Amino acid sequence: MTLEKQIAKTFNLEGDNWAKHANPWSIWTRFATLPFLILAIWSRIWIGWFCLLPILLLIIWLKINPTLFKKPKNFDNWGSKSVLGEKYWSERKKISVPRHHYLPIRILTLLQTIGGVILIIGLWKLRIDLTAIGTILIYMAKMWFLDRMVWIFEDMKNERASSHKNNPE
Repeated sequence: MTLEKQIAKTFNLEGDNWAKHANPWSIWTRFATLPFLILAIWSRIWIGWFCLLPILLLIIWLKINPTLFKKPKNFDNWGSKSVLGEKYWSERKKISVPRHHYLPIRILTLLQTIGGVILIIGLWKLRIDLTAIGTILIYMAKMWFLDRMVWIFEDMKNERASSHKNNPE
């Protein structure tokens, strides 16, 4: 099982729940959570241990968000395609994804991880510069990653369409 598949399972992204998460409301409200999480963690200097309450609420939000919204009427938008591309990517051991995606995705995942480490150090040390750099790196790499997922979705859609043309049932 891939790491992405394990993460998807943690967020209950199996079966029809992928379609729910492809709802633009799910995508963009979840995507916008990081600054609030950063603020909640940073708030420890103002409200002490009470910062755990908003942190916990945001973690719960991240956990339930992918299945909270209804399946969209159509998937013809960038965000929905990125989620469906992530589904293909997480299931690449069962359904082969074109090899030309592997290296860029690994690089973008590494960049997100580096950004995460910088962000954590910035939050730990209360360094606004590191916090901002980490956040920017995470968001830039994540957006590029999601764009790559759209590319995977389009490749897989085209591959499946051409295989149905060549092999009608």
